[in-house]
Amino acid sequence: MRSRHFKLTLQQLEEKEEVELGNAEAMRLAKDDQQSAEPRETWGRRLEFVLASIGYAVGLGNVWRFPYLCYRSGGGAFLIPYLIMLFLCGIPLLFMEFTVGQYTRLGPVHSLAKICPLFKGVGLATVVISYVLCTYYNVLMTWALYYLLHSFSPSLPWQSCNNTWNAVGNCSTGFPGNATHLKSASQQFFDHKVLEMTTGIEHAGGIRWELFGLLVLAWAIVYFCIFKGVKSTGKVVYFTATFPYFILFALLINNVQLPGAKDGILFFLMPNWSKLLEVQVWVNAAAQIFNSIGISFGSMISMASYNKFNNNILRDTYIVSLANSATSIVAGFVIFSAIGYMAHIHNLPVDDIATDGPGLVFVVYPEVFSTMPVSQLWAPLFFIMLLCLGLDSQFAMVEVAVTFIVDGFGKKVLGVFKRKELIVLAVCSVGFLLGIPHITSGGIYVFQLMDHYTAVVSLMFLAFFEVLAVTLIFGEFHFLHVMLEKMLGKKPNLFFRVCWQFLSPMLVLVILISSIVQYTPARYGKFYTYPLWAEVVGWFISLVSIIWIPLGALHELWTTEGSLLQSITPTVDLEFTPA
Repeated sequence: MRSRHFKLTLQQLEEKEEVELGNAEAMRLAKDDQQSAEPRETWGRRLEFVLASIGYAVGLGNVWRFPYLCYRSGGGAFLIPYLIMLFLCGIPLLFMEFTVGQYTRLGPVHSLAKICPLFKGVGLATVVISYVLCTYYNVLMTWALYYLLHSFSPSLPWQSCNNTWNAVGNCSTGFPGNATHLKSASQQFFDHKVLEMTTGIEHAGGIRWELFGLLVLAWAIVYFCIFKGVKSTGKVVYFTATFPYFILFALLINNVQLPGAKDGILFFLMPNWSKLLEVQVWVNAAAQIFNSIGISFGSMISMASYNKFNNNILRDTYIVSLANSATSIVAGFVIFSAIGYMAHIHNLPVDDIATDGPGLVFVVYPEVFSTMPVSQLWAPLFFIMLLCLGLDSQFAMVEVAVTFIVDGFGKKVLGVFKRKELIVLAVCSVGFLLGIPHITSGGIYVFQLMDHYTAVVSLMFLAFFEVLAVTLIFGEFHFLHVMLEKMLGKKPNLFFRVCWQFLSPMLVLVILISSIVQYTPARYGKFYTYPLWAEVVGWFISLVSIIWIPLGALHELWTTEGSLLQSITPTVDLEFTPA
């Protein structure tokens, strides 16, 4: 018996030595790679990183999703779960992503592979979800450009029912309220003029050539803003990240003076405390934090990887997180003051006008402008604001793909393309081609399907596995603490340690389970439901990103010699300090 016990002990010691030798060799190779690699480009100034991060976090969702979600989920009462999720999930996990990116100086694929080799597929999944998202996100920029160009007409084209695209029999110059057979002039402009919308996804229709040209323009703008890497993006964000705030505050000052604005704001903020007892409200709050800040999309890791090694990411985390949430709340006042004004003009309940998604910024707000004084000043400014909000997010999502290619295949790809600018051009060109289905006459249905299964279904799976890899497996060995001590000169405080080890993983798991239990199929508007084959396509879109997690794990187990312990042991060089 003793002999058997001795053999087992000896075998365990040998396995442990193999793991330690394997890790030492991996860390030596990683260190050699870091020393031999070309110096990584960095942001010109810390402010550029902060503005780029705020620009990425503060996107169209702050304008069209948060205000509607807030009033639907209990008004002012919703701010309680929202702020709790911000401080227990949003801030700690953003700090975690900044830490991983800045220390490893790699994009999400290679940094997460070093942190937990078994979950290296998580990093690739974040790149895939970001790139899929950017292919249809730029379609929103296309619509914004279309509206911007039509804002300079002698009269706003969505003002009246006397146009060739209007169905005069069911066109209303205001919001039709409960008259379901009527559509507002702005709704008909969006449906019949901008989209030339068909009756369903099964009727794709032809390409909208006007939108095709504007999609080319939208991708050209993205390319020329990022083709020089963070050096060019860092300069562009001085405008694109700050200009929206000037417009938001100008609109706020204008809107609160309009009749009925007070009713809209009260409708937005009036607390319904009973909503706090509904699980879905808490899930909505957490989902909004993840979607808005951009956790698990890989962009924050990628942008932080271009920081200087000793940059104060803790301070930047607070600035980005709080700026994002404050913007959402201000946008709520802007949106609902305008909705209250429209409800007052048309003598309708606020609830009949309030909506979310593209309909808010491309139907409701254009209708608001048509009744405002100096409408042809406000309309162009508003759509330029939308362009800025969207472009900042687009920059970051495209940059994730570029960073992955350069980090993983830099020398090979540069041998083919010769210059990094051509790699960026190739990434943008493929994104443009994948966006073409969204600019057909049935493209809005494709857009809604993609958005539902990418931004709703896939995201929480990726978030859970990223948190599992970094905070439970990697964090268990206190490596995050060592990384932060090397960069900032001090270890994280008790609040972050408790959040990383316990609260954030637990909350993400609860949200994931709730999302699965309360799953609802995609819809467009109130009445259109997708056919079964479209739902299957939607789930395939989700799997395009999620599938890399098990594939990466299987590849690691197949190719790694040794025990399971070795496949989850980090290979990050904790002795590395840049010269």
